Amino acid sequence: MVETYVRLLCPECGKHWEASPNDLPEPARTFHCPNCHASRRLSEFARTERDLETLKTF
Repeated sequence: MVETYVRLLCPECGKHWEASPNDLPEPARTFHCPNCHASRRLSEFARTERDLETLKTF
């Protein structure tokens, strides 16, 4: 089985990282940047449209 990852980018501090969609909340839920603790909807952290679609799929 191939693991799926989404690329995330904080719109406030610019931190970028990868995470498994299974370890993340739904795209509309509030998410906090692990670096600067900015709070936004998870969908706003998706780096690309493809990453957002992957989040929505899981």
